[in-house]
Amino acid sequence: MDLIGAAAKQSGWGPDEVRRFLSDNPQFLREDLALLAELGLKPDAANVVEFGPAALARVHEAHKRESRARKYLEATARANFAAQAQTHGAVIDLLEARNHADLARRVDELAQLRFGLIGGVVALEGPDRTPAGWRVMPEGGIDLVIGHHRVARMGFQPTALGLFGERAPLVRSMALVRMAIWEPARDGLLAFGSGEPEGFTAEMGAELVAFLARVVERTAERWPVL
Repeated sequence: MDLIGAAAKQSGWGPDEVRRFLSDNPQFLREDLALLAELGLKPDAANVVEFGPAALARVHEAHKRESRARKYLEATARANFAAQAQTHGAVIDLLEARNHADLARRVDELAQLRFGLIGGVVALEGPDRTPAGWRVMPEGGIDLVIGHHRVARMGFQPTALGLFGERAPLVRSMALVRMAIWEPARDGLLAFGSGEPEGFTAEMGAELVAFLARVVERTAERWPVL
């Protein structure tokens, strides 16, 4: 191996040149028992190089890693497909809302029935009138739970627990998305609570939840706040 490395370093050999050298000089590899042992190979009686236990173990481990990665990708693809299908169904439910209170009820129901969550909440910030069934938040409350200049937050946020009322003790993680409704715009919030710590994590994308928030925005704008 040292001879090959030295020759390669002096002549600038790449993988193709090393392969060609070994092909033209097969005895170099067959006769270097120390090198064969290091590679996990051994010559058999017919002078054919066999894979030894170490090499077979490496191949087996590589196969297991590949299999795990493939299963993970397949599971992720299935989960994404299922989430998208449920989201599309949820959009239909939201668009059928008859008023603001019905819209808030539908958000909560789809969170529980379609996504298996603790609940879903629609909230509105400010001192002005808030639709029936919506949570009231103080001015600056959305920045408090999401953060300044942030559109969404995924994970556990203690300051958002109050949104879920009596179900707050069951919530272990949240998906929070900022909304802007009516003209002039009022700041709103769509919140989903999960009973699982890993239900919503900071590493997750918020695209589907943000999409639902846009649907809630447009649906809520059908009716004035009375």
